[in-house]
Amino acid sequence: MTSPAATATAPAAVAPAAAAPAADGRSTRRGAMLDNVLPLLVDVGVPLASYYVLKATGMGTFAALAWSSVLPAVRTAWSVLRGQRLNGLAALIVTVNAVSLLTSLVVGDPRLMLAKDSGVSSVVGIVVLVTALKGQPMMSAGVRPWLVGGDAAKAAAWQRLSAGSAAFRRAETRFSVVWGVALLGECVVRAVGAYTVPVETMVWLGTVIMVVTLVSAFLVSGRVGAVPMQRMIAEAVCAEKAAKAGTAAR
Repeated sequence: MTSPAATATAPAAVAPAAAAPAADGRSTRRGAMLDNVLPLLVDVGVPLASYYVLKATGMGTFAALAWSSVLPAVRTAWSVLRGQRLNGLAALIVTVNAVSLLTSLVVGDPRLMLAKDSGVSSVVGIVVLVTALKGQPMMSAGVRPWLVGGDAAKAAAWQRLSAGSAAFRRAETRFSVVWGVALLGECVVRAVGAYTVPVETMVWLGTVIMVVTLVSAFLVSGRVGAVPMQRMIAEAVCAEKAAKAGTAAR
């Protein structure tokens, strides 16, 4: 149906900021949340509902799976083409999705159609882990809008911390590692299920596995990665303001 990797291009679970954000910061954060919730609804709800609707009209299992996978794939590709998520993670997801969908259509196996989503998760998970271990965490591009929120001072603090703080870079790495491990774990569970569980059961069970994976990754990555980064950014902004106030007082 769809993979959690396709909806995880900008995930984060963050704690309330230490200081009240500016109005434009709140607006940016609300916009970032909307950008993530709507794709999640499209990628989870629409394929599941359309599968059962198509089956009710008499369409075969494979055809229903194939057609129910089209809209999430188009949505992901369109979001990249119009520039909303034009980053390495999004490009990787679109490419892997396209290849896996075409392969499934050529083979014509409904179980392979179900397993293709685990293939997407595995490739993306491996790339996320490799970039994190190389010190270039791919998921940082996704969590940054949630933590910065359109605030210029926070954006500047992010740049300074990312360039000069080992603790901040470790938090970035932890955030990506959590997502990489979650995607790989989801891949294993869904791949096994695709070939051992009845297809009709796996259609809805795959969605349950995906939602559990997303929620777990949101919570864990937020606690070990996003929240520490948010705290360090707030401290850096306060320190910068204090330094400017001290300079102006002289």
